[in-house]
Amino acid sequence: MKTHFFVLLLSLTFLSLQASPPPFFTSANKDTQNLINFKAALSNPSLLENWLPSQNPCTFTGVKCHETTNRVSSIGLADISLTCDFHPVATFLLTLENLESLSLKSANISGSISFPLGSKCSSVLSYLDLSQNSLSGSVSGIATFRSCPALKSLNLSGNSIEFSVLEEKSSGLRGLSFEFLDLSFNKIVGPNAVPFILSEGCNELKHLSLKGNKVSGDIDFSSCKNLQYVDVSANNFSSSVPSFGKCLALEHLDISANKFHGDLGHAIGGCVKLNFLNVTSNKFTGPIPVLPTASLQSLSLGGNLFEGGIPLHLMAACPGLVMLDLSSNNLTGSVPSSLGSCTSLEAFDISANNLTGELPVDTLLKMTSLKRLDLAYNAFYGGLPDSFSQHPSLESLDLSSNSLSGSIPTGLCQGPSNNLKELYLQNNRFTGFVPDTLSNCSQLTALHLSFNYLTGTIPSSLGSLYELRDLNLWFNQLHGEIPPELMNIKALETLILDFNELTGVIPSGISNCTNLNWISLSNNRLSGEIPSSIGKLRSLTILKLSNNSFYGRIPPGLGDCRSLIWLDLNSNFLNGTIPPELFRQSGSIAVNFIRGKRYVYLKNEKSEQCHGEGNLLEFAGIRLEQLSRISSSHPCNFSRVYGEYTRPTFNDNGSMIFLDLSYNMLSGSIPAAIGSMKFLYVLILGHNNLSGNIPQEIGNLAGLDILDLSNNRLEGIIPQSMTDLSLLSEIDMSNNHLTGMIPEGGQFVTFLNHSFLNNSGLCGIPLPPCGSASGSSSNLGHQKSRRRQASLAGSVAMGLLFSLFCIFGLLIVAVEMKKRKKKKDSALDIYIDSRSHSGTANTAWKLTGREALSISLTTFESKPLRKLTFADLIEATNGFHNDSLIGSGDSSDFGDNNLVGWVKQHANLRISDVFDPVLLKEDPSLEVELLEHLNIACACIDDRPWKRPTMIEVMTRFKEIQAGSGLDSQSTTATEDGGFSAVEMVDMSIKEGPEPIKQ
Repeated sequence: MKTHFFVLLLSLTFLSLQASPPPFFTSANKDTQNLINFKAALSNPSLLENWLPSQNPCTFTGVKCHETTNRVSSIGLADISLTCDFHPVATFLLTLENLESLSLKSANISGSISFPLGSKCSSVLSYLDLSQNSLSGSVSGIATFRSCPALKSLNLSGNSIEFSVLEEKSSGLRGLSFEFLDLSFNKIVGPNAVPFILSEGCNELKHLSLKGNKVSGDIDFSSCKNLQYVDVSANNFSSSVPSFGKCLALEHLDISANKFHGDLGHAIGGCVKLNFLNVTSNKFTGPIPVLPTASLQSLSLGGNLFEGGIPLHLMAACPGLVMLDLSSNNLTGSVPSSLGSCTSLEAFDISANNLTGELPVDTLLKMTSLKRLDLAYNAFYGGLPDSFSQHPSLESLDLSSNSLSGSIPTGLCQGPSNNLKELYLQNNRFTGFVPDTLSNCSQLTALHLSFNYLTGTIPSSLGSLYELRDLNLWFNQLHGEIPPELMNIKALETLILDFNELTGVIPSGISNCTNLNWISLSNNRLSGEIPSSIGKLRSLTILKLSNNSFYGRIPPGLGDCRSLIWLDLNSNFLNGTIPPELFRQSGSIAVNFIRGKRYVYLKNEKSEQCHGEGNLLEFAGIRLEQLSRISSSHPCNFSRVYGEYTRPTFNDNGSMIFLDLSYNMLSGSIPAAIGSMKFLYVLILGHNNLSGNIPQEIGNLAGLDILDLSNNRLEGIIPQSMTDLSLLSEIDMSNNHLTGMIPEGGQFVTFLNHSFLNNSGLCGIPLPPCGSASGSSSNLGHQKSRRRQASLAGSVAMGLLFSLFCIFGLLIVAVEMKKRKKKKDSALDIYIDSRSHSGTANTAWKLTGREALSISLTTFESKPLRKLTFADLIEATNGFHNDSLIGSGDSSDFGDNNLVGWVKQHANLRISDVFDPVLLKEDPSLEVELLEHLNIACACIDDRPWKRPTMIEVMTRFKEIQAGSGLDSQSTTATEDGGFSAVEMVDMSIKEGPEPIKQ
């Protein structure tokens, strides 16, 4: 019996041990439950696959435990797309009792910051990183973390946190004493945000970043004794530079990209431990002040208004200085020889100043650690000596846009230490040959020699530069063939050889350069067929072969270039049909290959000598005034110049945006497949032998702005679908065999008759009315209806237009009186602004241009009556949304909601239909004055933006009318057709030149 009892007792004991959880589970049961609950709240719980109830939480992905207690002490789930609201984070993670550190950076956390009622944050949590998420709400939500008493480090950068007016009246962030606070790249706006954030004081604060917001107002850090790191760059501060007091601990200070001014030396004079100082792009003036240089390693003073010479007191920083940026100021004089003592300097940038003298080669050779040297956009002269090749560590040399002359030295890269990777010598006065010894620069990735006076041939030895990505030799006097050896450079991305005298064919091996994204060979003497192998270049984005002698068919394989957005083949001898396969890449383009390239687009003013719509040119390191050299060498008048940096970002749905096949011998019909290119902006098919009907599908080109089908043999009617092209501003269908009535509505009411001339069968506005018997009765009723509408609406429209211009006159006078007190703006009238053309929220391609569009002045409350950029227009019109279009309301009397077109259509109304007869009876002489005002109004709605008068010209005309002088042809720049030309101003501005724009 005792034996049975003993066995039973032993069995019960064994079962009891089996049923008991292990010690770690007992202590971490609550932690496990919280983690499992958090996993269940995720959109995709499988991302945390090993977070299982039966497992030790210390083995969970991203989880660490305390060594002695086995309680969760740290969670790191950065860069895992958890996708959840902040609520489960606050409920299940922040409440873990022993949690000390939590990192959820880039974890797709959304919602506002708040704690559920009754929840208690970990009492030992000291580090919290919620950066790069989608958190929203207000800055006051940070006060939620008062329940985390030990929290010292909080990173909320890269979210959508805002600062509202209501918060200005709250108690701020009292009760929180951070050592590390990062609120950069949020949506914090206003002058009171900093006082709110620092309302508890900053005695303990060591690290503060507000970078990339829109904070303004005055700030004072003089009481922040322990600050080590401050970054308030890229905000809207416009006050005097804040005082940092003694700031004995401050090591890193970045206040760049604001409008700070004042005494910089006094503000930071006590910051003796400062090793990083960036005040780039502010409004500091005068000589460069004395700065605390004892510990400086990086000093950036670029983009200000500093003047005078490079001060000798900067040399005190030389022992430890690694980076010195003095670019884009008004510095004069020469480079002091004492800079040679900066033997630790690795990057030296004094570009875009007014420095002169011969290149200080001896001084630069003493800077033995120098890797990057930028002297561009100055006035250095003389030659580039062979001794420069002796520099032991130089990797990047930029001498572009100076006045250097002579030959390019053959001794470059001849030294024992050959590290040169980038060589920028464009826009100088170099002559002679391209040295074949450049092939010794085996690490070279960029070679820019454009806009010089180089002759001879392109050395075949350059084909051994296997690391070369950019080869830019355009606008020289090079001749001979394109060396086939260049096709061995598989790393090659850009090949820019425009405006030379090259002959021969495109090497067939070009398909070996699979990374090519920009091929530009226009304005040469090349011939032969376009290689079909180009279709294998899947990264090719821009292909320019215009103004050569290519013949044969357009390769259908170009449709396999899945990134091609710019195709210019104009002015060649191409024949055959337009291959429908050319458009099969439409809807699939995701341009990610050309970024940060500076370009200009020169829009041609078409003439018999100047063909094509325009010229896209790579323009890095070249002064804009140098465009006059192109005009003097080639018979094209470029009165409109657009310039920017490439930033194409299609969402995998893009298409070609520019297609120019004009001045060839193409035949056949226009393929219906062309309608798939919904992002096409420019379509130029004129001066060919195209026949057949215009396809209905052309009406699907929703983004089309410029269309030229002139000088072909097209027949049939103009498709009614083309009235849907709401962005169309230029059209030319002249010299064809088109018939029928010109479509009514849409942009067609804005086009003049020259767009449709020499089509014997066309009729309707703006050509004479259709007079066929079948259509006469219906047209008669229609015309009577129009006259009735004109009689009723004419006075309304013209009266409104007159009133608007009276208001314009008053506003202009007020603005001009104010502007006279300021420094006169640069005479540059080149069109350099911005245009987005993706059709989506993203920017597909940033073409730039100032356009004289009619926009409500109230739209631009913060920037009235100034040169509006296309970016301003996009912002003000909500991306050209229909709701923002003038006349998009209930205006059925004006036909298709186009007020400007309606006014033009009824421009021949009688005086009695337009002006108030009561006014005319009271003062008959008023008719002349009213007519003069009306002439100004009509000039302002000219189809050609560049023909419209500027605001200054309008004001001058108003003053002349008021003085009774009438229209004085000598006091205006009126053209023969009554427009106002900006060409004279553009030509003048090109000669004078703008401020240099850095590469």
